[in-house]
Amino acid sequence: MRTPKLSTILILAVIAALFFIPFLGRVHLFDWDEINFAECSREMLKLDDYTRIYVNFKPFWEKPPMFFWMQSLSMKIFGINEFAARFPNAICGIVTLIVLFVCGTRLYDRKFGILWALAFGGSLFPNMYFKSGIIDPWFNLFTFLALYYFILYHWKRNGFDKEDLNKKPVFYAVWSGIFMGLAILTKGQVALMVFLLVLGVYFLYNRFRIFFNWGHALLFLLVTALVTLTWYGYETAKNGPWFITEFLKYQYRLFTTHDAGQAGFFGYHYIVLLIGCFPASLFAIPAFFKGHYSSRYDKDFKMWMIMLFWVVTVLFTIVQSRIIHYSSLAWFPITFLAAYSFYKWDRKEMDYKKYVGALTTILGTIIAIVLLAVTLIALNIKRLIPYVHDTFAQANMAADVHWSGLEGSVGILMVVTIIVGLRQLRKRAFINAATTYFVGTGLVIFMAAAIIVPKVEKYSQAAAIEFFEQRQGEDCYVTCLGYWSYAPFFYTHKEKPANQNSYEESWLLSGDIDKPTYFVTKVDRVDDYKQYNLQELYRKNGFVFLKREVPGKSTVTP
Repeated sequence: MRTPKLSTILILAVIAALFFIPFLGRVHLFDWDEINFAECSREMLKLDDYTRIYVNFKPFWEKPPMFFWMQSLSMKIFGINEFAARFPNAICGIVTLIVLFVCGTRLYDRKFGILWALAFGGSLFPNMYFKSGIIDPWFNLFTFLALYYFILYHWKRNGFDKEDLNKKPVFYAVWSGIFMGLAILTKGQVALMVFLLVLGVYFLYNRFRIFFNWGHALLFLLVTALVTLTWYGYETAKNGPWFITEFLKYQYRLFTTHDAGQAGFFGYHYIVLLIGCFPASLFAIPAFFKGHYSSRYDKDFKMWMIMLFWVVTVLFTIVQSRIIHYSSLAWFPITFLAAYSFYKWDRKEMDYKKYVGALTTILGTIIAIVLLAVTLIALNIKRLIPYVHDTFAQANMAADVHWSGLEGSVGILMVVTIIVGLRQLRKRAFINAATTYFVGTGLVIFMAAAIIVPKVEKYSQAAAIEFFEQRQGEDCYVTCLGYWSYAPFFYTHKEKPANQNSYEESWLLSGDIDKPTYFVTKVDRVDDYKQYNLQELYRKNGFVFLKREVPGKSTVTP
């Protein structure tokens, strides 16, 4: 295996940091997941309890604590804010690109390592999620590394023609177990499920031949268990089995039912991956087919990646909760296969297919049109209000947001990327084409995060969040009416309630409250609460802000 140069790794780390770290705190966290997870981490710090996860100071069964440990550490360093909530994933982005460069270099050579890192960092959702505050980037990385080390274990044990696998099989099995344990601590047992399903498919592909030693398999499971026991075991020993039992029950429910608003059509994940992993998704297509292989491991690793793709997409098509990032583990095989296509085209070991350039141009043009349309619509948004029949949407559109027209440069950059990339494909300058497509798309995302997303957010949720921020430090209750949001918890810096009645909406609306209570609702739902003695403070961007004073006290508008 080829050893990548440290200087190249450092340069890649700096470039990745420049792409992922700027503007992390430029826009508020988004409901639900970003604010939900950040609030869990804030309450972890507030309660000084690092073994149980809470949201709204109630047990939160959905996720294990690994990501919240990262976020809470970040918040200790940077404070309770958006930057701190998203910083762990920016670090994950840097680490992921380095990992892919190192893996690609060792599997093939430096050129392939760069192509794989480019493909991942220069595709839409893989790049965007490194600027988010959700769990999946770290979960995906740990799960991929568990599978990668198991593949190396398989090659070492079974005598594949790969140079420099100079460790004993047990070394690779142990590291595979370590990363699997970390993946489980990040998002739960789904990591092991995906891992075992991929191994099962490979077992069928391998014509039912056992490709591992049962002792090593037990060692893998033992190491995985030991890593996970740092939480499962410690929490159970400290507080009993109740919390872990409820957590495991929720994980089972997640795979057997869909949560409200999370159902989707049957081909949902394939469409999400096609668009969300652009442009890698289209360049990956030729690599799904049989080709010329330079070595046994060349064919084998590609087959592992194809199997990983199908396992993830089929599994999460079967699962009834269809959310965008459920299939995000497939980003690793998709970007590998995209890099593989460019690498083989450049080496003339695979024929370039013109349909790939055509499809990339079509989808890229659609994305560019959407980006340009955002600016065009925004510049004329108030003229469009009469044509919209939703009251809340009309009020959103009336928000006072300044657009200069320069925001359209993001769409123009996408157009330039598509045109230049296509010309380079036609000239068979494949490495230059890959650089153009992936760097260009990465710059599009960077610019969109800087100048478009903050303005779009002002239409959707900024008015409500600014109101919550104004309540920080005030001895009061704050809640939403008619819709659910985690924002009142995180952005008011909510304290643990002393009065358990405050969890009841009916008590806050008409009970004997002991603190002033603020309510946030939407313009199309405010009439549902007319019967209550609430003072309307003001309306802004589709939200209505109400207040109820403690009975017997005068109403004072803040």
